[in-house]
Amino acid sequence: MANIIDLKTFTDSRGNLTVVEKVIPFDIKRVFYIYGVDDSVRGKHRHKKTLQAAISIQGSCRIMNQSGTGQPYQEFTLDSPSKCLIINPEDYHWMDRFSKDCILMVFASEFYDAGDYIFEPYEQ
Repeated sequence: MANIIDLKTFTDSRGNLTVVEKVIPFDIKRVFYIYGVDDSVRGKHRHKKTLQAAISIQGSCRIMNQSGTGQPYQEFTLDSPSKCLIINPEDYHWMDRFSKDCILMVFASEFYDAGDYIFEPYEQ
């Protein structure tokens, strides 16, 4: 089941510094970011192996998540660079409601593999 972790942030008169260190529950093999999104929905899949950690480093978006057949959808709003959503392989998810300035950065536990994707949603 997906969950939010709060990233350690240091704030002073010079601004903010957020640290991603010793909080991601996997070794990072790939980093990608999504930006410039219109009214489209992204994602709509789950994985066989890949864990992900998503951070909106600018702007905001919504991530909907379902962890299995019969499970209710969870709704997460990523609207701060100090929030990190951990998405497990079994989590069917999609991202929408991107603000015009949103930059969604994602850390992944695996290198890209088209065979790792499952596009069928769970039954309700």
